[in-house]
Amino acid sequence: MAEMTVEQWGALKQQIRQSVGQNNFRNWIEPLEFAELADGVATFSVPTSFLGTYVSQHYGDLILYQLTRIDPRVRRLDFRVAANSAARPRPPAQPDQAAEPMRSDNPLHSAPLDERFRFESFVVGKPNHLAHAAARRVAEGGEATFNPLFLYGGVGLGKTHLMHAIAWDLSERHPHRNVLYLSAEQFMYRFVQALRDRRIMDFKQMFRSVDMLMVDDVQFIAGKDSTQEEFFHTFNALVDQNKQIVISADCAPGDIARLEERIKSRLQCGLVVDLHPTDYELRLGVLQTRAERHLAQHPELVIEPGVLEFLAHRINTNVRVLEGALTRLFAFASLVGKPITQDLTQDCLADMLRSFDRKVSVEEIKRKVADHYNIRLSDMIGPRRTRCYARPRQVAMYLCKQLTSRSLPEIGRSFGGRDHTTVMHGVRRIEELRAHDAEIADDLELLRRALEG
Repeated sequence: MAEMTVEQWGALKQQIRQSVGQNNFRNWIEPLEFAELADGVATFSVPTSFLGTYVSQHYGDLILYQLTRIDPRVRRLDFRVAANSAARPRPPAQPDQAAEPMRSDNPLHSAPLDERFRFESFVVGKPNHLAHAAARRVAEGGEATFNPLFLYGGVGLGKTHLMHAIAWDLSERHPHRNVLYLSAEQFMYRFVQALRDRRIMDFKQMFRSVDMLMVDDVQFIAGKDSTQEEFFHTFNALVDQNKQIVISADCAPGDIARLEERIKSRLQCGLVVDLHPTDYELRLGVLQTRAERHLAQHPELVIEPGVLEFLAHRINTNVRVLEGALTRLFAFASLVGKPITQDLTQDCLADMLRSFDRKVSVEEIKRKVADHYNIRLSDMIGPRRTRCYARPRQVAMYLCKQLTSRSLPEIGRSFGGRDHTTVMHGVRRIEELRAHDAEIADDLELLRRALEG
């Protein structure tokens, strides 16, 4: 092994390809060039420091494993940027310095990042524009002006997409920075493993050495006392060093059950941003973006006007369900060799569309809203204009407009004979509040789920 040849490395690379898949192999493994093996260190030349860092974090263990199967003396990998590489500008080397070393013996590995989850593919609309803007600012890598950035929202609203986009963007802007992205469950697993292996000091040093820590779905550490303790100290240490922290969860910090109060307080000391449920414009934007990308790859497919608008109206849920419906629709059209019409869409997605067909009545909406705000139905539809009654009344009007086919005059008549302009004003007021008032947004989401469930 001490005289390992390029041909031997080529054979090993083919074994690695079977493990990582063709796309990952082409992007990350194929550019590696074996340089030398000395003193238990296998050195590889890479075209850019970013590629070396990424391979070290994501595939270092796999490469090391393959090498040690041939020679158990291999202990570590080094990745060096080739002196003649012009792929990315970097500071000129010193006369006696032919490469930039990057060691992979540090076991600090991020969770894999999804190539699809970049800022370029994130569709921005009113429900998520603030979260997108904040994520963009963090990805610039400047001074941590708000720390942590806390993103929260329901399933399929884009939290993980933004987390991955930040990691991709920052790593490409600043390839020498140590960005660690992982789920809360992975944080807990690594902590428990460090306890078991009696390497807790290594764990502490490892997590405190990062330039940016990103923890997805932080609600999963709630109730895990020891993990919460370590997370709290890690959080404090990084903030004290002015290192950026980005956190995501399915609800606001104060609403995470069984999470220690001191952690809730810490999480709320930065910028807390809610990704609101999708609205029609955002759903249509997502569908248009995904459709354009798919049609560019499959120009033989034809989608008739009005189909995407139909789907955006009928499937009023999260982005994942929308994308799944579109993928299924394109696959069906390709198999049957027909253009995508509204009739074909209804046939292909019949079961999915039926699940969104539950009819909600105005009377049911009024009862649910009155119960939610703990007021009498007669007070909500009556003439009283105090805020404790007027705001629920406007919420109910808004939901009637969104969830039923009733006209504004019909809705107004069901609310004590009010004029349609009153209903219009109430609907607009709730639309405005929804974008800025997290409590109203949460109320609307809870009520919508209860009514459509």
